[in-house]
Amino acid sequence: MRLDKYLSNMGVGTRTEVKGMIRKGRVQVNGGVVKTPDIKIKPEEDAVSVDGETITYEKYRYFMFHKPAGCITATEDPMQKTVMDYFEVNKKDTLFPVGRLDKDTEGLLLVTDDGALAHALLSPKKKIGKTYFAIIDGEVTEEDVVAFSKGLDLGNFTSMPAKLEIRKAGMVSEIIVTIYEGKFHQVKRMFEAVGKKVTYLKRLSMGALCLDENLSKGEYRPLTEEEIQMCKANLDGSK
Repeated sequence: MRLDKYLSNMGVGTRTEVKGMIRKGRVQVNGGVVKTPDIKIKPEEDAVSVDGETITYEKYRYFMFHKPAGCITATEDPMQKTVMDYFEVNKKDTLFPVGRLDKDTEGLLLVTDDGALAHALLSPKKKIGKTYFAIIDGEVTEEDVVAFSKGLDLGNFTSMPAKLEIRKAGMVSEIIVTIYEGKFHQVKRMFEAVGKKVTYLKRLSMGALCLDENLSKGEYRPLTEEEIQMCKANLDGSK
């Protein structure tokens, strides 16, 4: 790969900007200054640095985003604010959210450019659990727990069995629910099927990936290498 293309792909700057850096002698390859933008390198083998800072090769990028209510899960929209409007990273047009959260739903959203991982995480066959905290208008009962565990008839499909845990019982209930698919408005529709209404919904985890409590609403950060490997190792849904 050309050196200037590599640096641009890694988010150092635009092709024009990195060409200027290279010609000014700010870039080193394997410890030696290089001033030729079109020199060919092997990204996975050669050590590249800019102003003494190592530029680590990343084939794909992975971000954890704490979605706030009020934005839609999309890459672009002419009328409404999207989750991607919060991102300020180079080449963000190649990134996309994995799955969707409703406009008024908060919580964990994975944003990446790794299409294969995204497809695997969303496939119902993989049975990747998605766990939510919810506040329910109505008293959630043990009968509801059993009904969720068997799957619910939602009209156009029957949900897969889900795990429902009651955290606070009463006319306003607090629950934790884990589902293994992601149909449109699914959690809301499941509670409607048992005569109750979701008034607040927040996704806490997706497979092994859990929302970082230090991330405020609207903030994002790159996944750690450990988190990336956990996502990949968890694709069979067995961990």
